[in-house]
Amino acid sequence: MRATHSIRDGHQIRLLESGKEFFAALIEALDRSHSHVQLETYIFDFHGAGAQVAEALLRAGARGVRVWVVVDGVGTAPVPNAWRQRFADAGVQWRVYSPLSSLGLLIPSRWRRLHRKLCVIDGQLAFCGGINILDDWYDPYHGVLDQPRLDFAVMATGALVQEVQETTAQLWWRMQAVRNVRQHNFPEAFSSFKAAGLHLPWLQPDTPDHPRQIVAKAGLLLRDNLLHRSHIEKAYRKAIGLARHEIVIANAYFLPGRKVRQALIHAAGRGVRVRLLLQGRYEYFMQFHAVRPVYGELLAAGIEIHEYTASFLHAKVAVIDAHHDRPWATVGSSNLDPLSLLMAREANVVVADGAFAQQLHTRLARAIDHESQAIEAGRFADRPRLQRLLDGVAYGLMRLMLFLTGKRY
Repeated sequence: MRATHSIRDGHQIRLLESGKEFFAALIEALDRSHSHVQLETYIFDFHGAGAQVAEALLRAGARGVRVWVVVDGVGTAPVPNAWRQRFADAGVQWRVYSPLSSLGLLIPSRWRRLHRKLCVIDGQLAFCGGINILDDWYDPYHGVLDQPRLDFAVMATGALVQEVQETTAQLWWRMQAVRNVRQHNFPEAFSSFKAAGLHLPWLQPDTPDHPRQIVAKAGLLLRDNLLHRSHIEKAYRKAIGLARHEIVIANAYFLPGRKVRQALIHAAGRGVRVRLLLQGRYEYFMQFHAVRPVYGELLAAGIEIHEYTASFLHAKVAVIDAHHDRPWATVGSSNLDPLSLLMAREANVVVADGAFAQQLHTRLARAIDHESQAIEAGRFADRPRLQRLLDGVAYGLMRLMLFLTGKRY
């Protein structure tokens, strides 16, 4: 498989904000599929828009399209029996990545989750981003939401489509091989491992009806525990280091390691405006409280922090120097926290294009200016003692988790 960190020309990239745009585009593409669909997601929920995606997968399978779906064993609950039977009848193949044993998440190796959100259709079209198959107006833990969560994805054509396809196919065949080994079907296991290493040239050539339009330079970034352990973090650090005017990062679960924090602080020190859009509503104890002990260091460096309060923030995006000669943007599944950068399988698309960067910048600026609350250094330092205690406990637990994994961050 080719390297997945190069940025190449010849892509059409469409920015999709939240489920309203993402699910409409995904379902339309599924209904036009004629050969194969490969979908990976952390959460697949069957409420609202999730059920609509499931129906589109069923329609594709019923037309004879080969449909592979991989979901995470922690993020996705067991499939309801009625849906399970319908998938089987339509030929939709469903796999669960790293299902939990009786010990659950007590084993640190089980913290390595499938967190990426990828879909490739007919070798022609790919989706990548932070949006789960989960209705924007519903949360499995909080119920019906008063406003949709904020998140982003991209829909892409071009060379990175084949990279997405090879990535999803490799994971599928590796999971199939493990399944065959557990069933003592060693000849089939060998065939599956062999298939996982094959180059799969399914990307179709251009046709007169669908000519390639060179719109943007783009590339796929992966993070896993084998060949791509730090590609996403290094891409962030390089882009931050090259920034000359402005950095805007929106991240749902933000607890960057020392190197990323220093890169942001150094950027602010050389006059770059750095704005962070972070989670402002309580969702999970660890993610909400563990980040706050690093606020003081960032605020002292002149970095602006804004907490999104309109709904839950789920975005994992950044845009740098959008209005200048070296724009850079990324949209994907990777948070800037240790769970994403050290343990999970993640996928981001990087785009070097002014029009795309400006569009993402506009949407983030709107969220910062009208849907968020700025954090002031003085008020933050004077926050209640109980909140500071909870922040410290959460930060300490996160450090303990890192110690148990044997990783440095």
